[in-house]
Amino acid sequence: MTAERAADREKHAVAFSSVLAAVVLTSAKLVIGLWTNSLGILSEAAHSGLDLLAAGMTLWAVSVSGRPPDRDHAYGHGKVENLSALFETVLLLVTCVWIIWEAAQRLFFREVHVEINAWSFAVVLFSIAIDWSRSRALKRAAVKYRSQALEADALHFTTDIWSSCVVFFGLVGVLASQRLDLPWLSRADSVAALGVAGIVIWICYKLGRKSIDDLLDAAPKEFHDQVAAAARVEGVAEVRQVRVRRSGPDVFADVIITVSHETPLEKAHETADRAETAVRAALPGADVVVHVEPCAQDSSPLTRARVLAARHGLGAHGLRLSEQDGRLSLELHVEVRPDLSLEEAHGQVTRFEAELRGQVPALAGVVTHLEPAGECRLGRPDRAGERRVRESLAGFSAAEKISLTPHELKVNSSGGELSLSLHCVLPPQTAIGEAHELTMRLEKHLRAAVPELGRVLIHAEPPEAP
Repeated sequence: MTAERAADREKHAVAFSSVLAAVVLTSAKLVIGLWTNSLGILSEAAHSGLDLLAAGMTLWAVSVSGRPPDRDHAYGHGKVENLSALFETVLLLVTCVWIIWEAAQRLFFREVHVEINAWSFAVVLFSIAIDWSRSRALKRAAVKYRSQALEADALHFTTDIWSSCVVFFGLVGVLASQRLDLPWLSRADSVAALGVAGIVIWICYKLGRKSIDDLLDAAPKEFHDQVAAAARVEGVAEVRQVRVRRSGPDVFADVIITVSHETPLEKAHETADRAETAVRAALPGADVVVHVEPCAQDSSPLTRARVLAARHGLGAHGLRLSEQDGRLSLELHVEVRPDLSLEEAHGQVTRFEAELRGQVPALAGVVTHLEPAGECRLGRPDRAGERRVRESLAGFSAAEKISLTPHELKVNSSGGELSLSLHCVLPPQTAIGEAHELTMRLEKHLRAAVPELGRVLIHAEPPEAP
């Protein structure tokens, strides 16, 4: 037998035993109340009668809420327990209206003789014993399985204990008025009934508010704080959003966390797994979904542009930021899918530009150059082209009076166009800006000497350590 099935059976057994207890109590109180004409006992009988109806509703609710999620109820059937609790609240309020009305009639408008005997006290004491036993059993099951329906039923039986105590002292007052000739105590029974009504109204308020909050997905604030704190595991830059809702005994938590945009996909997934585990530890048994988003570790426009381009499914390179009259402008190359039409690619990049301007208000202008993404087929090695490139490199070194020490030089031919990649060694103290300018001049020199050159990649590096 699975744990879920065993839990459903235990909840069903506890709810069914409460129905039997409610039947016994309602019958006993009704018989004794009619016999003695005690409004306090009759009010208790009405209360227990509604408890019987509520217990039946609870039995049905725990049976339905235990069903697994299906196509029409993807989050399960837990809301049935919330509806059951709300229905029980309405029933109790109806009872209170009747009790208050009848008590007012007896206190101010008509005389009613209440007969006090041993059975009056016996049924009340019997009720307290049964209510105490059932409330403990229901409370244990409610806490164990986080069942709001069982919690509501336990609350009913707990309420019965206090209201029965009120009725007991009301009966004592009536008996004292008869034995000690104190007429003002003769109305203690009706006053006790009003006490019962007051207790029930207060319980109705608490139970009804909780049921409505759960039906409207108003999760307790402590749930939100617990989830947010638990999700801040190592690697999480920010807990951006937390949403928690309850459905009967089940709790659902949706969390959005951010990690560095440089975090590899596999590591980001591991971070999300750790966050899920931590949230489940804070809310045992909760259904947790963690969504990961990248975030920029700094606020520079270049970093924001790269991160945002990736979110739009674009590649970005060759980013250049310029300033004129205190206003920034950004130029960059944007790689789009090669199968897109010009209209589709332009629309995708336009949306990227608009969002980038929204995130970086200081940008006065964004200029993008569209180019297709994808791997470039280098074709076959071209020995003649390689000789021409080496001759051009020698001429450039002589003109610049610098030794480039070129290596890993590759020249390939494809479709009548040459592609070139090479590594060159520069002094280690060379500034990066100076190295970039030198490679740009070298590329320009090579293209002038070898007009067939298309793609050119020059990698500058310091000499290897000895």
